[in-house]
Amino acid sequence: MSQSTLAINKSGRMFWQDGQLIYNGKYKIEKYLGGGGFAVTYQAMHTKLNRRVVIKTPNISVQRDPDYPKYLERFKKEAQMLAMCCTDSHPHIVQVFDFFVEEDGRYCLEMQYIAGESLWEYVRRQGALPETEAVKYIRQMGLALVDVHKKGVLHLDVTPPNIMLNFNSGIPNSGKAVLIDFGIAGDMSPPSTLSRSFGNKVFAPYELTRKGIRHSTVDVYCLAGSLYYAITGQRPTNSFDRKYEQEELVPPKQLVPSLSDAVNEAILQGMALEAKDRPQTMEEWLNLLSSSQANLTELILALHLKLDYQNLENLLKAKKWKEADEITTRIMLKVAKKEEQRSLDLESINNFPCTDLHTIDQLWVKYSNGHFGFSVQKRIWLECGGKVDYETECRLGDRVGWRKEKSWLLYDKYNFSLNAPLGHLPCPDCDYRFLIEIYGADMDKDRTASSLAYRLLNCNLSK
Repeated sequence: MSQSTLAINKSGRMFWQDGQLIYNGKYKIEKYLGGGGFAVTYQAMHTKLNRRVVIKTPNISVQRDPDYPKYLERFKKEAQMLAMCCTDSHPHIVQVFDFFVEEDGRYCLEMQYIAGESLWEYVRRQGALPETEAVKYIRQMGLALVDVHKKGVLHLDVTPPNIMLNFNSGIPNSGKAVLIDFGIAGDMSPPSTLSRSFGNKVFAPYELTRKGIRHSTVDVYCLAGSLYYAITGQRPTNSFDRKYEQEELVPPKQLVPSLSDAVNEAILQGMALEAKDRPQTMEEWLNLLSSSQANLTELILALHLKLDYQNLENLLKAKKWKEADEITTRIMLKVAKKEEQRSLDLESINNFPCTDLHTIDQLWVKYSNGHFGFSVQKRIWLECGGKVDYETECRLGDRVGWRKEKSWLLYDKYNFSLNAPLGHLPCPDCDYRFLIEIYGADMDKDRTASSLAYRLLNCNLSK
């Protein structure tokens, strides 16, 4: 008998069974995954898209609670907050796809299915993880939480069962960590079920489980506790016992003598019994895992660039050329660290990473079917003489449609469609050419598309 068949509430009413079709046949239930103080989850198949998903819905005990309408409103708001958190398709945050109401009035949240296993299961099977591997997964979770906290959302249950690892063909140390099961249960359960909503209270600080206090330091404690478990293979001492029974937290380095002092200290500070003694933000705690603030900044920059590239690809797929051009400029300014100046100078162009130029170019070439892209512009620039000077720049501008009747166009006058001339896009710093027209040709003319084309030549970038 399947788990879902056994998932029967006190009145004898069953939850969905394996193979059951719901929501007018849109989803086929595959199996029951589990439940907590507020909701139960199922693995299902989206029958039209042939996509495996997870469906979360309030459990029967909550539906019977007198305050159920209030919790239902919170459930709807939580769904909206989760959708906001994953708007940019964050690689380390579970995605929300839909929110719908079943025929029987049951509210459902459709979420991304993460293939793999949880950190909890992985450590139980593999044993304590090497420091580098454990820190990699926890750092990914920390970077995700930095963005989540900025949006005003707390997870409240960042524990090993809620950290999913998606491995690349089973290759060791190739897993990508994804944070699942946001604080729907912890933040919305009725008081009678709150203590049960945190299935692994050993990873939570006492102020949450005892007093219901919610703060970013709760996520810091939980994540530090998860790192403790990943590195030692053992659950840390329960914070309630530490507070009220005077039990001691065994330092992880005592269990793993080879553990670095920095990681040992990061865990101990993150798991400080009192919230005031912990790092007050996730960024502060992540700094303890990094050798310097600069390293953390680079990590966050790399993650944000990854998100930007995903957004660029999505926009290009949708043929939204203007939005794609604007995010291309944003990416290039980020890579060149010229966001404050809002423009690319000659030095930043000459030192622009070839890898990023190649990535941007290939996306534009692919989704425009060879009509747009830096490599297309480079070929035309070579046909125009291949020199880094203003005259060549003007000939290039005439060919690709940046100039009309010997005058540079304002950016708003560009043609953001496939009817535009070959090589018309992308066009970072386009308005600069118009400024040359207005204020005269004595401005820094080296900062032109010609210098960018020359950089493409040095990078050996070809269509």
